[in-house]
Amino acid sequence: MASGWNIISGYAGYVSLGQSAFVGLGGYTTGIIATRAHISPWWTIPIAAAVAALVAALLGVVVMRTRGHSFVIITIAFLLILQLVALNWASLTGGSTGTTLPLTSYPREWQNTPFYYVMLGLVLLSVLMTWAIRRTKFGTGLIAIREDEDKAGAVGINTPVYKVLGFAASAVLVGAAGGVYAYYLTFIDPTGMFNILYSVFTVLAVLLGGRATVWGPILGGFLIELLREQTNVHFGASSLNLVIFGALMAAVVLFLPRGILPTAAAWFVGRRTRGVPGVAEGALDLRPGLALAARPEERPAESSILLAADGLVKRFGGLRAVDELSFYVREGTITGLIGPNGSGKTTAFNLIDGMMRADAGEVRFEGRRIDRLPPWERAHLGLGRTFQITRLFRQMTVLENVVAPLRSFSLAQLAAGAVAGHEVERAQELLDFVGMSRFAHAAAGTLSFGQQKLVELAQVLMLDPKVILLDEPAGGINPTLIERLVEKIRELNAMGRTFVIVEHNMPLVAELCDPVVVLARGKRIAAGSAHEIQRDPLVLDAYLGEGWTVDEAVTA
Repeated sequence: MASGWNIISGYAGYVSLGQSAFVGLGGYTTGIIATRAHISPWWTIPIAAAVAALVAALLGVVVMRTRGHSFVIITIAFLLILQLVALNWASLTGGSTGTTLPLTSYPREWQNTPFYYVMLGLVLLSVLMTWAIRRTKFGTGLIAIREDEDKAGAVGINTPVYKVLGFAASAVLVGAAGGVYAYYLTFIDPTGMFNILYSVFTVLAVLLGGRATVWGPILGGFLIELLREQTNVHFGASSLNLVIFGALMAAVVLFLPRGILPTAAAWFVGRRTRGVPGVAEGALDLRPGLALAARPEERPAESSILLAADGLVKRFGGLRAVDELSFYVREGTITGLIGPNGSGKTTAFNLIDGMMRADAGEVRFEGRRIDRLPPWERAHLGLGRTFQITRLFRQMTVLENVVAPLRSFSLAQLAAGAVAGHEVERAQELLDFVGMSRFAHAAAGTLSFGQQKLVELAQVLMLDPKVILLDEPAGGINPTLIERLVEKIRELNAMGRTFVIVEHNMPLVAELCDPVVVLARGKRIAAGSAHEIQRDPLVLDAYLGEGWTVDEAVTA
């Protein structure tokens, strides 16, 4: 159970308290088939696992649209509903009196001690499954969802499909465990099989051992079962047992939030790296980066319109953050999008890349309307985006962050196994290109803000985007990194990449951008070259207030 819960809750970050539902489904599927069809356990247990996975997938299609507490409550409700169904559908389940599995329904070798070898095999299978998932793009995608679900969508990860498949994968193991447990007990009833305490003990086991690790759930499960045996011996079935486990859960959350294995690993790494210089702002690898392949097509003399916003509107209550905004971006250009704070620049980016849905208007990419597409589909078309406050997957390594994006999506990719070697090689080349290759195996959260900006640029480039939206790329970083960033933007633009840049650094805008679009109060008030917009009265009014002349602004 713990390994299954670890997939959806440890990897993907969706906390479920309804895992006992899949124990019950597996147990009842096994019991019903065993008593009515007298099929061998070597068939009933895989069937039980498949039924649990199918039900989880169907449930996931509905509940995976929710997040946080809502998801937790729905999983508990699902558990209670199944318990009521088992209680009241007596003709199928035996109702409150339960169902006894006939001794002839399971092999003789499952009786007595050899039965535990079956359980050991199931444990090893769960370890193998969680290890294999962690090595794939699927596992990387699940962890990206846990770290920042919106950002995961922005880098091409189909978050709804990943979550549903993760939920189903977690149920496979739990359903199989329920089937084996039914044979072990030789008796199933609604209260015993759909017991919410199993879910609580499962959560505690993973938190204690370490979530999102392969061996953490196994270690935690062993320790919890050992403690349960001891408390049963000393206190019997009294409610004091629940008090002890409740206190243990509180202690784990407060004093061991990462779990035993991650805490021990961090302590060991800390001892080995003590005295080694940390990641410093000035520690950039400034070697010339590996050249990225330029786009094969030649840039036309009068480049075509690649991206267009037409009449975009976004309301927040009575406030129009974006108000009938229209502008276009030609292929191969670096377009600036500027304006005072609160003018709607970042909101416009959110509407273009799909982080928000526009109330009105259209977004077109290469002539195709995309404003109704989810973020991951826009990313697959060639639209990349960085953020004003970097949104890397902080607990993943720098290399994992760059490998995570998906340029396309298919179920075949998920079944393909480990991350392909060519993807890792490309990610390393991109890190070398931005000067961050030496930090490939550092946790992204340990980097300075400026270094995170460079890693985020490499992450976006992994999508091979046609248009890159940069939200304040120079904000909050030192001049050395700004120079490095400007250099890379120029190189990429020379290779055919198109940029739209939101920036408050006016010298940088004047140096890089042509044309420049100016926003104020959600509206476009000017567009043209940097020199032209600097002399526009509407722009002066927006930045300095009404009544300023060009000469007065220059003097000031």
